Amino acid sequence: MTLSKKQKIYLRGLAHDLSPMIQVGKNGVTETFTASLEKTLDDHELIKMKFQAFKEDKDDLTEIIVDEVGAELIGRVGNIAILYRQNKNPEKQKIKIPSDIK
Repeated sequence: MTLSKKQKIYLRGLAHDLSPMIQVGKNGVTETFTASLEKTLDDHELIKMKFQAFKEDKDDLTEIIVDEVGAELIGRVGNIAILYRQNKNPEKQKIKIPSDIK
């Protein structure tokens, strides 16, 4: 799914009050981290991810993480990245992007 700029702005607004749900720590991007991220995205769709470690590599790591889990990078502020991945099950989708936002 490729989101338009307006859709990303809408999602960024929804993410504003969210706290980071997952952190990239001293162990980096491990299988355990990826599995936890997958579950968190399935449960919440829109999350914030914080870089506690590897802050100097956050650009490259964010690209790798987004590609690996099939998410969309909504934005990044400092050491926090906002990720979105729509749940594949329509019944479990929590976020509905209004159809008039394109």
